[in-house]
Amino acid sequence: MNRTTAYATSSGLALTKQPVAPAPQACAEMPAPVVRDLRDRGGRSPHALLFGPRDLVVITGLPGSGKSTLMRRAVRGPRIDSQDTRDRWDRRMPRFLPYGLYRPFVRLAHYAGLRSALRSGEGVVVHDCGTQAWVRGWLAREARRRDGILHLLLLDVDPDEALAGQRERGRGVSRYAFRRHRTANTRLLRAVTEGTLPAGCTSAILLDRAAADTLRRIAFTG
Repeated sequence: MNRTTAYATSSGLALTKQPVAPAPQACAEMPAPVVRDLRDRGGRSPHALLFGPRDLVVITGLPGSGKSTLMRRAVRGPRIDSQDTRDRWDRRMPRFLPYGLYRPFVRLAHYAGLRSALRSGEGVVVHDCGTQAWVRGWLAREARRRDGILHLLLLDVDPDEALAGQRERGRGVSRYAFRRHRTANTRLLRAVTEGTLPAGCTSAILLDRAAADTLRRIAFTG
């Protein structure tokens, strides 16, 4: 039986585990949704988050909130980040070519890489911008198919701080796109805070910038 560890102490010891129901019983006996709020702890939050060997983890938040930085620093195991895909394409393309012209190909490459990673059956951490709800639906179906669990890591970062993060990395999104991200993120944050998770998600962990900076390891057991 696949068991999920959705929260760990600073030393990396698991505190809670949630059993996954066998496939025939999944609809009736899936674990109740769990929300863990690690915000406002002044850095006294876990250094490690551990998940089951077949679980899927979605990291979401505003552009510039630090998702890619967190993934590069903390993820131990397969990770699929759309920013990595864009960076690879940017290195190949002529500098004079606007990103908008080859953006569709970047997205296709990103989703092809995600599909390949999911087919391995291993645990995967996935970057999610928060505006593509169909991606979470896809991951939720895949988690059920592999007898795993879908977890949400939500970075709650102030919009001004996220914009500063975009300026720091020298790359941002348009005002229109940022408004769309902000609306979707605000709606998701409100729902999760009230205990309502996106369809297919079994657990959600809320992180502020301090909690994200404290986190050093995101890994899969087994």
